[in-house]
This record gives sequence, C-alpha cells and structure tokens, in this order.
Amino acid sequence: MPKFSLLKTKLEGVMLIEPTAFEDHRGFFMESYNLKELEELGLKAHFVQDNHSLSVQAGVLRGIHFQLEPMAQSKLVRCLKGAIYDVVVDLRPHSPTFAKWEAFILTEHNKRQVFVPRGFGHAILTLSPNTEILYKVDQYYSPQHDKAIRYDDPWLNIDWPIKNPILSQRDKEAPYLEEILNEINFSKEP
Repeated sequence: MPKFSLLKTKLEGVMLIEPTAFEDHRGFFMESYNLKELEELGLKAHFVQDNHSLSVQAGVLRGIHFQLEPMAQSKLVRCLKGAIYDVVVDLRPHSPTFAKWEAFILTEHNKRQVFVPRGFGHAILTLSPNTEILYKVDQYYSPQHDKAIRYDDPWLNIDWPIKNPILSQRDKEAPYLEEILNEINFSKEP
C-alpha cells in the first residue's frame, strides 16, 4: 500500500499530499515524511529546518510570505492540531499562472500536507482556536531575503473565508505585489 497519494492542484509544482494513516481503537499511525517515497512522487527538496507555530485564536492570518533568491524556500506544510485555510500564490513572473492562487483546507483530521515550491508565496489562516502547524523548509531563514505581500491585494483577489483577520504589524504593513515586482526574480527550477 502506498504511504502517500497526490491530489491534483491548479499550480504547477504545488502538491497536495495525503498520507496513508492506519487507524484503530487506539488512534492512528502514519509516516508524515519519507524522503524516498516523496521523491518518487516528484517532491524534490532537501529539508534543513522544521518550523512549528501555534495560533491561539481562530482568524489568525500569517502571510503572504516568501524569501527571495538565492534564499528562496520550498515548504512542506501540515496542520498538527485544529484547521487552516492554506493559500499558495505563484510569484514566478514568467509562469503561465503568475499571480494565481489556490487554497487548501488542512486539518488534524484529514492529515493532508501541501508542498509549496520555491517561487511561491504562502499564507495560513487559522479556522479554529489553538491551531498548530509544522512545516519543513529547504533553506534557512534569511531576514534580508524575507518578504511579504498584503493578504488583501486586489490583484491577487484571494477569497478569504473571513473579513477581518488577526494580523501581525508586519503583515498589516506589507506592500502590494505591484510594489515589489522588480524584486521578484524566481527561476522555474527549485
């Protein structure tokens, strides 16, 4: 039995991964990451760091975040507790889906994960209190390459399920995509 299955996405390189969980009266067991199996499905990333976050309230929005080259990051995101509305935005200027986005519901119950390749922005919106996410990255955090785009950018026109999210000061003051276009220079290769 395969340990993972891929579900179709609209954005090239973005993968929605469904791990196989073995459940019984005690709970469940699953492999959340297996280098060999995921490489066979096309996920090519050498992860170097795990990040874990807790959002105490529902409605916390983190993002839209990304890092510029040469410190761009791929991410493998999963929800350990609660539920999130996970948004991925194509920021590769020469991509046919540039400035297009797709959203996924990740929960502790569906156990799904999203692979976000380099060249994409990423945001999460918590749908329940005390939500925890864990994500792997294939490049270390670099403050000088770290960027954000406003969550309500009219060019992106993301359909958020709430009207007034809880934001950090950084995310409130993030520029619109049009303001930082000259900084984005992602290649198609990870």
